[in-house]
Amino acid sequence: MKFSKLLAGLGLMATAANAIDVQIDDEQSRKEAAGTVAYGLLGFYYGNNTGDVPGNLPSPYYWWLCGAMMGTLIDYWHFTGDDSYNDLVKQAMIHQAGVDQDFLPANQTRAMGNDDQGFWAMTGMLAAEYKFPDPPEDGPQWLSIVQAVFNEFASRWDEEHCGGGLRWQVFDFNVGWNYKNSVSNGCFFNIASRLARYTGNDSYADWAETVWEWENEVGLMTDKYELKDGVTIRDGQDCREDMDPTQWSYNSGVWLHGAAIMSNYTDDAKWKTRVEGILNYGLDLFTKDGIIFEQQCETWNTCDDDQRSFKGYYMRWLAAVAQLIPELADKIVPLLKNTAVIAAGACSGSPTGPIAGYPPFKGHPGTACGFTWLNGSTFDNKFGVPESMNALAALLSTFEADPPVSADTGGTSKGNPGAGGSDEEKVRVFQPITTGDRAGAGILTTIIICGVIGGSAFLII
Repeated sequence: MKFSKLLAGLGLMATAANAIDVQIDDEQSRKEAAGTVAYGLLGFYYGNNTGDVPGNLPSPYYWWLCGAMMGTLIDYWHFTGDDSYNDLVKQAMIHQAGVDQDFLPANQTRAMGNDDQGFWAMTGMLAAEYKFPDPPEDGPQWLSIVQAVFNEFASRWDEEHCGGGLRWQVFDFNVGWNYKNSVSNGCFFNIASRLARYTGNDSYADWAETVWEWENEVGLMTDKYELKDGVTIRDGQDCREDMDPTQWSYNSGVWLHGAAIMSNYTDDAKWKTRVEGILNYGLDLFTKDGIIFEQQCETWNTCDDDQRSFKGYYMRWLAAVAQLIPELADKIVPLLKNTAVIAAGACSGSPTGPIAGYPPFKGHPGTACGFTWLNGSTFDNKFGVPESMNALAALLSTFEADPPVSADTGGTSKGNPGAGGSDEEKVRVFQPITTGDRAGAGILTTIIICGVIGGSAFLII
């Protein structure tokens, strides 16, 4: 069923009132609403156009955001059955897997964070868990790519500073190398727990325990289940002394989901307790008047392009937790449904052109999605990839579908426990300049200057 293509072909609007009026208890209404939002979202993506790079979004959006977008589109296919964008998603993921098939392509080296690679890896894990169509046998396989990322994360574990943890950045020449943050380590924890569940290999679960314990010991996770942003490494100073206490919804969500996976996999009561702790604290912090919001910046209108996307991931992970631990659904599902109605209603914009520096909206008129939902179903004239992803995530979080599989329950993705490349090979190293190089450069410069003088003389004559 290709809802998006049907909507595109007919040019349908959700309502005459220029808004998406979803009937939340009507599955077909939700599918049509999700199809409309997905169609608008894909209008911002140029990676499948001739001459453009698959898996990249146009400026000013960063590479990691496209990885998150592909995960949202896998959710879209899984929950609606609409496979309109599957080929596009597969093309993007295979291309961005890179030469070493580890979501660390060489052309992203100058801005590669562990969290960036981690978001692509979580999308790869989702593909394996949902039995997203596998790549050709001679191409990178979803499970194998995630195992490669896991192995590289494990190799970067840094016990010399702060007693463990991943740094924010992969390479030491990038700004943020001296920062260890909750999202990078949350990505590590999340994929470790999911690999444990999918493969049945307890070594992954052991790593999940290690990352969890470090996050608590360093103080980034508190007894109340606050999840602080990160710590700065300074020589001779305890990492706890230089901590950023900012709390973001996606930090809460990525740890919440990983803990729910561990609860599902181990059936250990301690993980259920941890899930409930993160969930209860997060629902208090990231909801207002029954709506999910980004408490750190949304009410002050200060969220940047990345931060505007965080609450979408939070909703996707909340929905996954409700499925993994059904007894928590009563706390989660009503909130998701209420948020989805408001979010869909705020998809009511008709921007006539792009905002300076951002790509234009190419979806159906009257269906551009706004960012904040705190003012009800009102379009706030902020639109783009994050806003569309959030609205789509809100709608998809209200669906029910088959749970994530494992290798023992129907998973088809092929793995390679030894996968992964070398970080050093990703960095272009320039050889030192020698005396001979300088002499050769001088001769070449002289030849060029003589050529310019001779050409100028010819023109004068």
